[in-house]
Amino acid sequence: MSEQPAARKDVVPALADTSGLKEPPTTRRGLRTRAALVASARTVFERDGFLASRLTDITAEASCSTGTFYTYFNSKEEIFLAVMEAARDEMLHPGMPHVEEADDPVAVIEASNRAYFETYKRNGRLMRLQEQVATIDDDFRRRRLERGEAFARRNAKSIQKLQEDGRVDATLDPMMTSRALSGMVSRLAYSSFALGENWSVDDLVETSTRLWANALGLTAER
Repeated sequence: MSEQPAARKDVVPALADTSGLKEPPTTRRGLRTRAALVASARTVFERDGFLASRLTDITAEASCSTGTFYTYFNSKEEIFLAVMEAARDEMLHPGMPHVEEADDPVAVIEASNRAYFETYKRNGRLMRLQEQVATIDDDFRRRRLERGEAFARRNAKSIQKLQEDGRVDATLDPMMTSRALSGMVSRLAYSSFALGENWSVDDLVETSTRLWANALGLTAER
């Protein structure tokens, strides 16, 4: 497989391909109706799961007819993509921020972990829904993997910069380390906020940050 151009390595792909969706309405009423359908679909999907949800459940939640639904969407799959698109900015997490030379890397890791856990807590049911759809939709699964890879590369670049500055164990492979530690944080979040283990954000941040720091060989700002 050929290497991707360097300029594109950190580009985070969209979670869903919405290019095939119908053009959005141009009237205020149409925009309100479409938005109500998307919000209702998210409620139904999170409540019942993707497979068990029916179009009639969505239209009932939105207090509109099936005919109105088909004005804006062709299928349950299409409105699911619209739900993911609407939640994109809310769920997007940039990974570990770039670490400037003067920054305390442990503090940066802590802030990044806190932002991730808080975002996950707000969207736990939608995260669980993503896991379900990824098992039945190959394109959606591929896009999830691509997004995870992009975030891992961002974190790996930060780890490599810390290695070059002599602040992190130079024997660690940056990409493998990023994948391992990011996977740990992701699984903690999923177990707590999607599956209902219900650990507090503070406890998750404290433990995950300490594990990140210990794994990288960071102790304190030098």
